[in-house]
Amino acid sequence: MNSERRVVITGCGVATPFGIGADLLWNAISNNQSGVKPITAFNPAGLNSILGCEIPPFKIADYIPKSYRKSSKVMARDIIIAVACACEAVRHANLATKCTIGREEADGEPAVDSTRFGANIGAGLICADLQELAGALQTCGNHQDGSFDLKKWGAEGMDHLTPLWLLKFLPNMLGCHVTIVHDAQAPSNTLTCGEASSHLAVGEAFRTIARGAADVCICGGAESKMNPMGVMRQQLIGRLLSGHDDEPEDACHPFDTSRDGMIAAEGGGLLILEELQFAKNRGARIIAELAGFGAGTSIAHWHGAEPDGSGTAIAIRNALKDANVAPGDIDLICPFATGCNDFDSSELTALEKSFPNRKDIAGLAIKGATGNGGAGAGAVDLAVTALAVHNQTVPPSKNTQSSNTGGLLKFESKPTTREIKAALSSAYSLGGNQCAAIVIKKYEE
Repeated sequence: MNSERRVVITGCGVATPFGIGADLLWNAISNNQSGVKPITAFNPAGLNSILGCEIPPFKIADYIPKSYRKSSKVMARDIIIAVACACEAVRHANLATKCTIGREEADGEPAVDSTRFGANIGAGLICADLQELAGALQTCGNHQDGSFDLKKWGAEGMDHLTPLWLLKFLPNMLGCHVTIVHDAQAPSNTLTCGEASSHLAVGEAFRTIARGAADVCICGGAESKMNPMGVMRQQLIGRLLSGHDDEPEDACHPFDTSRDGMIAAEGGGLLILEELQFAKNRGARIIAELAGFGAGTSIAHWHGAEPDGSGTAIAIRNALKDANVAPGDIDLICPFATGCNDFDSSELTALEKSFPNRKDIAGLAIKGATGNGGAGAGAVDLAVTALAVHNQTVPPSKNTQSSNTGGLLKFESKPTTREIKAALSSAYSLGGNQCAAIVIKKYEE
């Protein structure tokens, strides 16, 4: 972006099947570990696959101040994930907010003026608490003929739900709780564009800082598909893999010749973006520089991939132009790579258009290990991409040994030291076809 205000990444807070924290994710990916296991959040019997990627158990009380713990009663799973990620992002960035490292009320002045602290968070379709809702609905059903009494529902049934029940399932509540806990009062927004949500949220935060409307932004996304509705929806649309229940670690093969579907997951991540001089003034550790953002839209079937990948290609072209880098300057590409054949093929076509005549660009595809966590998946990709740039290392890509990129991308089977001056991460929604791309550079004075 043509602006004197450069934007840098200073913190990454992620929640993945490897736990909560960027170091846990990086170490697991570097060691080629898999987070795919049989689903335990509910009984998956009858589904095409019993496999998923679940976040290990954690307590939300460990990620919010004592004074805010009553509010956790109106937090759905997606909100809890976002709030935990926010705490980890703030701590990873060593950024003093109203909530010191995300756990206790701050004694001193925060490092950032709250009116200059923004937030942009991507959210998905939050699943209602099915047991709670079913219990309330059951009180209004006729068990003899199966009918449902709407009048009884209005007069009695809804009384079985808590008065603030709806607040648990509104997508903007992820950002609501995060901004309240950390007192972020600058421009904020909620993005609900499926799997592209995190990239779009980070891109908007980037623009907010670059144009001078904020000095710091917390941005990314979170979602849990680890519920019957979330997994069943992917199965009905034909995205869920099957036939691999006995080999969970080798089930999902993004960008591989043997790919045949995705793994549903939960997770997400929030990044701390800062204006460069602000970060330097507070002595922040700079992980990488966010140099460019681009978006695009393709016109295809509402839940299918566009064969020519035009939306993704537009987003990549715009991101490269925004970052003032040429296709030949990109050293690492982190494609969204879900393992769904038509979407992987569409994305590869977009990459071939965007990087003509390139061969052996370092590739990084992580969803064979982390699954597809919907609105939160892109933020996990961005965190890993930023850490790869920071560490100048390309981690292995799980289950891409036989990638069919025609030599365009080179996926590693073990951590490989490589000069990475500029990296590209792309994303797209599996429904609606919103597309986004972000260029991350090695920080240099």
